[in-house]
This record gives sequence, C-alpha cells and structure tokens, in this order.
Amino acid sequence: MSFFAVLFALLLEQLKSLPRDTRVHDAAVTWCVWTARNFDAGRPQHARVVWWLSVATPAVLVWLAHLLVAKFSLLLALALNVGVLYLTLGFRSFSHYITDIRQCLERNDEATARQLLSDWLHLDAAELPQTELLRHVIEHGLLAAHRHVFGVFFFFVLMAALGFGAAGAVLYRMSEFMSRYWAYQSNSLQAPTNEELRRVSNEYFGAVDYVPARLTAFGFAVVGNFEEAINGWRRDAALWRHANEGVILAAAAGAVGVQLGGHAAPGVTPDRSKTFATGVAADAMDSTGSTPGVPVQLGHLRNMVALVWRSVVLWMLLLALMTLANLVG
Repeated sequence: MSFFAVLFALLLEQLKSLPRDTRVHDAAVTWCVWTARNFDAGRPQHARVVWWLSVATPAVLVWLAHLLVAKFSLLLALALNVGVLYLTLGFRSFSHYITDIRQCLERNDEATARQLLSDWLHLDAAELPQTELLRHVIEHGLLAAHRHVFGVFFFFVLMAALGFGAAGAVLYRMSEFMSRYWAYQSNSLQAPTNEELRRVSNEYFGAVDYVPARLTAFGFAVVGNFEEAINGWRRDAALWRHANEGVILAAAAGAVGVQLGGHAAPGVTPDRSKTFATGVAADAMDSTGSTPGVPVQLGHLRNMVALVWRSVVLWMLLLALMTLANLVG
C-alpha cells in the first residue's frame, strides 16, 4: 500500500500542486503559536513540552484516523494516506522556482533570477554574482528536495511498515516546520521568541533527520558518481555547520563533480551565514572552503535536477520491489 500511496500522491502533486501558502500552512502556524503561547513559560523544559505537543499531536491524530478508517476499508485507508502525503510532500513547492531561475539565466536575465531567489527564500539576493546565485539555487534546491520529498518519503515508509499509516509523514513535516518556523520568527521578524524553543526545535529535527539525510545522500551516490560521492561525504561534510546538510550536499557535490560550499554571502542565508565553517584538513578543501570539483555553471543546475529525479526513481523502484516481495510472500 505504501508504494501506491506515494505514487498517487506524487502524480497528484504533479498534476495539481498546492500553493505555497495554504490553509494547511496557516493551520500549522496557528497551532505552533497556540502551543507556544499556552505551554511555553520560557524555561528549557517548557520548550521540550511545546515541541512534543506541536509535533506529536497531529501525528497521533493521523494514526488514530488511519486505525479507524482501516477497520472499514483498505481503500479508504489508502485514500487517507494519499491525502496526507499530498499535503506533506512538496515537490512543486520549490521546483518551479528552480525552473524559472534556470530559464532566466539562459536568457541572461540575472535581475529576475535574483528576484525569484529572493521570493523563494525570503532573502535579499540583489548583490549576488551569477556563480554564487547558482550555488545557492543548487544547495537550497537539494536541501528542499530532501526535506519536501525524501525525508517525508522515508519516514512515511518506515512508520507505515510499523502500522502507523501516514503518521510518519506528519511527524517529519511538523518537525521540519517547527525548526524552520522558529528560526524565521527570530531571524526575519525579530520577534521575541524563547531561544530555547528554537534550539530544541533545531536539535530535535536534527535527530529526526539523521537517518533520512544519510539515505538521501546514499541515493545520490548510487545514481551519480558513487566513489566520488562517498569520498565527498566522508571528506567534505564537515564544511557545513549542520551535519545533516553537510552529508547531503557533500555527497551531491561528489556525485556530480561540482564545487559547493564556500563562505555564504552576508544577508543571503541568515540562518546559515556561518554554515561553511573552517577547521577541516587543508587537503579537504580549497582556499574558499569549497568541495573539490568544477566551479558551478548553469549546466550543473540541470545535472542536479536530474540527480534528484534519478534518486526518486531509485527509491520508488526499491519500494515497488519491497511491495511485490511482500505480496508474493
């Protein structure tokens, strides 16, 4: 059932993608604000309570709905899973930005490309040179593909195999959303927030994302240059402050043979402005702190998109084989 749920959700999302701001997104914001307002009194233990309430409650509700519906009909349970995956997967939520930016750069319209990047990330990219623009598009695109597709996919498959239906997809999406929302509150809105809540959200999402990030990196290695991807994973992941990001981007850079990393331009990625840290061995990076490989060019954008799609096909084929083996067995 997991294979068909993911397949139908991906097809539906391609046919009719959700807009960036939906009622579901608004409901998630309202829910996070409500739990923080009512259960966060500024102490470390309160931040953990808020996180668990915000993330676990929707996941448990989806699990209970799955148990109830599955008693009446497996088809209704499948429809529920497809609906939840449709709301939690988000391929088209970022892919059209990448396509539009690539088309702008192909016709030498860098100003519009920078504006599209700013609209996508809600950040100022007006002063970015083209090479840095491409690098940010590739890096944020890879991370978006992981968080909106592969991470949700892995958690859904795992939890569904244990009988929790689509609860895993909700747990991953809410965990990622909590981390992103509270960082946005502090960085972009300068709103007074409990810094412990932000720290706990980042820490817990890092734990939730630990295995999915490495599975995504492994998928990139399999469908790309395997040897260089694994070497990059082992050698260059430390270029990024956040370990899960480093694993994904270092593996992708090695799989395609392109330079990623370096010192992020101020004002472009405020929550990752010091992501590209020094301190690794000198032979592990060049003078700019980038991974080895060819400097970023426009053609690499197509290569990265192809890498993501090949990885999607890989994991779908593996899931199909597992489903077939389960039916035959």
